[in-house]
This record gives sequence, C-alpha cells and structure tokens, in this order.
Amino acid sequence: MSAVRKTLTSVLSAAVLAGGLAVAAAGPASAATCPSSSAPLIDGARAAWSLRCSGNNVTVSGWVEDTRADTKCAVVRVNAGNGGYKTKSACGSGVREQFSYTFGGTKSAQVRLAIA
Repeated sequence: MSAVRKTLTSVLSAAVLAGGLAVAAAGPASAATCPSSSAPLIDGARAAWSLRCSGNNVTVSGWVEDTRADTKCAVVRVNAGNGGYKTKSACGSGVREQFSYTFGGTKSAQVRLAIA
C-alpha cells in the first residue's frame, strides 16, 4: 500500500470515528407533547419539568439546578413546536432556578438539559 493511500485511509478512519462519537454524544432529538414530564440528571446538573396544554398553547415549567462547583452553568433549553426558543440557567453549585414558558400555536416542545 502506498504512503499516500495509507495516509488517506488513516484520515478517513479518524473522521468516521470522530463523527460516530459526536453523534453518540448528542443523543436523539424528539419533541414531547402534552401532557408529559421529565426529570433528567447529568454530571453537573439536574432538572425537572412538565408540559401542559391549554387550547392551542403549551406551557413548559419546572426547575434547573447546578450540582457541581465549577465555572459552568446548568442550562435548560426549550424549543417549542412553533419555532419559539427559551433558556434558563442556574450557575453555582446548589443554585436552583424556576422557569415557566408559554408558547402559542403549538402543543409540543423539545426540552433539554445541558452544561454550558
């Protein structure tokens, strides 16, 4: 096998491996519909929220808590089915923040917990 072919094979293998790891770390994306609730826990953060519908509106309410003493914050990101977007952050170990967001024209939302 030529040196160029070995190099190209190595580069392609590394790219496929890195791409596979990135997809695995991201996790699946799915929207929840009313009624639903979740209480995720990740390293450095935890949260709990519920989705409630009234008419053609969805309300996402709950809390987010930072659980690690570092310089990062726990963040809840809400993407509503109508294109609306909101975030709530809690910064500092033990800090918990409440949130409640209402979006019109939809009965679904994607809610995620992250560290930022």
